[in-house]
Amino acid sequence: MAYRYVRWFNGIGKDDVALVGGKGANLGELTVNGVDVPPGFCVTAQAYVDFIKGAGIEGKIREAVGSVDVESSVDLSRACDSVRRLIEESPIPVDIEAEIRTAYRELSESIDLNDPRVAVRSSATAEDLPDASFAGQQDTYLHVIGADSVVAHVRRCWASLWTARATYYRQRQGYDHFQVALSAVVQKMVSSERSGVMFTANPVTNSRSQIMIEASWGLGEAVVSGMVTPDEYILDKRDLALMDVNVAEKRTMVAEKKSEQGTVSVPVADFLGPQFVDKQCLGAEEIRALGSAARRIEEIYGAPMDIEWAFDGDTSRLYILQARPITTLLDEPKANEEEKAVEDKKALKVLVRGLAASPGIASGTVVVVKTIDEIDRVVDGQIMVTTMTNPDMVPAMKRAAAVVTDEGGRTCHAAIVSRELGIPCIVGSKNGSSRLSEGAVVTVDATRGVVYDGAVSLSSDEDKHSPLAPGAAPSYNRDMVYDLAPVTGTKIYMNLGDSSVVNKYKNLPFDGIGLMRTEFIFNSLGVHPMYMVKNGEGDKLIHEMSESVTAVAQAVYPRPVVVRLSDFRTNEFRGLKGGEEVEPVENNPMIGWRGVSRYISDEYEEGFRLECRAIKKVRDEYGLINVWVMLPFVRTTWELERVKEILASEGLVRNKSFKLWIMAEVPAVVFAADEFAQMVDGFSIGSNDLTQLVMGVDRDSGILNTMGYFDERNISVTRAIKTLIEAAHRHGITCSICGQGPSLYPDFAEFLVRSGIDSMSVNPDTVAYTRKLVAGVEQRLILNGIRGLTGLDR
Repeated sequence: MAYRYVRWFNGIGKDDVALVGGKGANLGELTVNGVDVPPGFCVTAQAYVDFIKGAGIEGKIREAVGSVDVESSVDLSRACDSVRRLIEESPIPVDIEAEIRTAYRELSESIDLNDPRVAVRSSATAEDLPDASFAGQQDTYLHVIGADSVVAHVRRCWASLWTARATYYRQRQGYDHFQVALSAVVQKMVSSERSGVMFTANPVTNSRSQIMIEASWGLGEAVVSGMVTPDEYILDKRDLALMDVNVAEKRTMVAEKKSEQGTVSVPVADFLGPQFVDKQCLGAEEIRALGSAARRIEEIYGAPMDIEWAFDGDTSRLYILQARPITTLLDEPKANEEEKAVEDKKALKVLVRGLAASPGIASGTVVVVKTIDEIDRVVDGQIMVTTMTNPDMVPAMKRAAAVVTDEGGRTCHAAIVSRELGIPCIVGSKNGSSRLSEGAVVTVDATRGVVYDGAVSLSSDEDKHSPLAPGAAPSYNRDMVYDLAPVTGTKIYMNLGDSSVVNKYKNLPFDGIGLMRTEFIFNSLGVHPMYMVKNGEGDKLIHEMSESVTAVAQAVYPRPVVVRLSDFRTNEFRGLKGGEEVEPVENNPMIGWRGVSRYISDEYEEGFRLECRAIKKVRDEYGLINVWVMLPFVRTTWELERVKEILASEGLVRNKSFKLWIMAEVPAVVFAADEFAQMVDGFSIGSNDLTQLVMGVDRDSGILNTMGYFDERNISVTRAIKTLIEAAHRHGITCSICGQGPSLYPDFAEFLVRSGIDSMSVNPDTVAYTRKLVAGVEQRLILNGIRGLTGLDR
């Protein structure tokens, strides 16, 4: 058949970007040069143009986006949503649809399969150019089955040209919206047994003489999305010699659904077997085959390339799925620097392994802290090693270059505080405090969870999960490129503990402080509040707390700051001066006298009133009405009513400018969510404590963490979260979540957005990454008609 709107891969090349977009042109170039690419065809960009004109909707699109303020997430989302609906509701011209159906039938016959699974990928005519990376701005649909579905998904690809984030990105990059068209690539799906990405230049060291391969089980979506930490292989490009191997724990994989189109995330241990979690994905011959393909592709393009690949599970054949130029390489290191880095890498001796909890790399001398009395021995730039940290150790952690603990998981105290401070941290090393010798010089690589002997030169793998460099925040403003600040309907808030670091993070792309912890303030004072009351020194706490909150509120104004009032447990309060006189000894302080139960007690009410007066001072004397309050560890409605009376007596009454949230972290709040929702302005789901209490799992248990018990994606936890979100919305209040779950697990983030979460509050190191992740989730859900985002922030 003579096609007008369809081009097969073997009939196009890299110079056909205007015809089939960057992705399509690159797949054609690979095909004509003999590279194994899954067969397929492109629905040309002209088909999109003729569809828009034929449907008579070009003028409506121009009107919808022509005057919109792209910096207003609500206005932009509404405008783009209307454009996408317009495209999806307009009929495709008969001749274009007929060609798509005929081409799909021919593809079926050529591979001898009826209704084969295909990928339908968006390929913009400005995509994958050397000077701009449009990759990922439009949609891709995997495991699409049948001609009807292919036609429908081609139209969805066309509509995805007008997502809020793609529109914002073009605007910020200076592209004319109507000079960018979209081709749809239809390509046979590969049932990937193993897959990943590879770079023909090392994106970490910028070395052009190395090839980096990242690999994991199943479909490549797990690697590309950051869902799993992949195995990593570094090759010498000259002879394909293996220079370095890092085998990761690959706990999750993406597999195709057997009975329907689409994919599903599954545990590797369940799908393949527990032995595959830490098993190396690739053998020597497969690594060499990938390296050889990488060199060939770079020769074709004459430039460093970013390549997606897969080994077919049925035939074990290597397929190249996509290739595009690397747009982020910096200047190549000098030869002597590169040679030294290579020699250092070869000579590395691993001393300890654990869980990478806060990314970054640091070298220094080891200080083993066995008791709280020894924290003063830690000086600036040293590596602090201990069994487990507690709030009393924060001053020492602030001086340390890195932290290594024997116990704990990724949500333990050491992990959370280290991420806030921006220092590398490895937890759950099991024997770090005994294996790492006092005074020894070591290098902590907290991107991989490894401690090396000696001070060695390593480059940080900082861009694997977040645009933030470990321990540093980039300078961000509203005029920077879209990659740092995609538009989201779901608010992205930031957690903050130490007010002294707010200026380091204040320009990150967050919508407010969703959790400001006050425990850092109490630690800096070092005195129990009731001891201050007893000695007539309560004004010290009021002054210190109001100064800290003011510093944060002023730095981020007019964005909101939700201050969580003190949530020390009895063992932590006992560590403060005077604490032993007034604090009981509890066997299980985690579920003991804490939060609101403390505030309303005769033994602590006066101390709580000092906190209330500090907040009142910030709002009244400094005029910072962007400061709200959050109450931790609420158990009953009657205690909440009592604490609201105390707040009101101190002049803190709920109104339009003063909002009261509660932490939803106790199952009792879930079961009485409707009652609690009528008493406050918002829920903030404390996913760490909620998971701990729902699952009966100690969040600090390294044993249970490594066995997979502590996981907020468990059906019992997700049902609790969904219950809270639905109750909040029934009563017109907002629902947020604070914790690292959305950043660690893309499928969990998708669940939250799908369920209608209004905001997510994460630590500074993952703010930008989470915003990008949520933008992608929202785009998919909006296109699928699942949720209309409104930027709700009640």
